[in-house]
Amino acid sequence: MNKDQVKGAVKDAAGKVQQKAGDMVGSREHEAKGLAKQAEGKTQKAVGDAKEAIKDARK
Repeated sequence: MNKDQVKGAVKDAAGKVQQKAGDMVGSREHEAKGLAKQAEGKTQKAVGDAKEAIKDARK
């Protein structure tokens, strides 16, 4: 597991929390920011997954 995978997973989880918090208080802005953070986290994790796959393929 590399740092991009970890950081991506953390951002995704933080985005889910932010989205739910925004939903609970009725803040569409926080919901949108949470969804954006989730997308960013998933993208970063995918980059980390690709790096890991390349690293494994070289072995």
